[in-house]
Amino acid sequence: MRLVFLGTPEPAVAPLYALLDGGHTVDLVITRPDRRRGRGSDRTPSPVKSAALARGLRVGHRLAELDDLHVDYGVVVAYGALIPGAVLERLPMLNVHFSLLPRWRGAAPVERAILAGDAETGVSVMTLGVDLDTGPVHLERRVAIGEKTASALLDELSHLGARALVEVLASPELLQHPNEQVGEVTYAHKVTKETLHVTPQMEVDLFLRTVRLGRAYCFVNEKRLLVVAASRSTVAFEAGRLHVLDGLVTLGVANGALTLDTVQPEGAKTMSGASWWSGARLDSQLARWS
Repeated sequence: MRLVFLGTPEPAVAPLYALLDGGHTVDLVITRPDRRRGRGSDRTPSPVKSAALARGLRVGHRLAELDDLHVDYGVVVAYGALIPGAVLERLPMLNVHFSLLPRWRGAAPVERAILAGDAETGVSVMTLGVDLDTGPVHLERRVAIGEKTASALLDELSHLGARALVEVLASPELLQHPNEQVGEVTYAHKVTKETLHVTPQMEVDLFLRTVRLGRAYCFVNEKRLLVVAASRSTVAFEAGRLHVLDGLVTLGVANGALTLDTVQPEGAKTMSGASWWSGARLDSQLARWS
């Protein structure tokens, strides 16, 4: 088939490559504009743009570039913006969404599934509609979440979605007969900095699930500390207190305690919790975290 592909972040690269490797022709790739990173003036292309250029594909940044194209379908994977109804009227589009719809419609389905403690998630290949993630589903595939990090789970879903997308496009039955979504609707609201702030009021399970999202942080004596990895502790003490025993740095939470396995202080590299504590030179009797 002749296709146009719309996507931006790294998880959209595997589906793009799967289409090309599956014999489809991608006439155009639409991705979000290059972004300025850091304090310099240089702009960085999206992962999809870099991948597309590496394969010699034409790349654009404006939906208006679709106007003069004559293709069979558009394919959308984490593009990062809503597609107007006028565009969808001209060009039918398939969307690879990283959840089992209608659960976790929206911007952060992988993160919200982890935070909620879901046992499984998956991918849904659906027809894109004007309303957010409401279209009928052509094919879904499921995976167990377990203790996977958001990064690892998203990578798994990216490749699973790539295979599912190719399967749908190869099957007239799947392509022409999608099923309406059935089940409880939930929304995956965008993850904010506050979402990633782990606090003494949290229970152990929620703390650990938040750490699995990446970029979780707390404050120790009002200094920001990234929590890269943590584990359950058998020690129990007051929420908001720090406890140090045999080199293990432990935080008290609402229903127990957690050991800081790996952290990253402000302006420093990633290190073990023990190394951070040794360099911080804090008094465990007086130190507090929030």
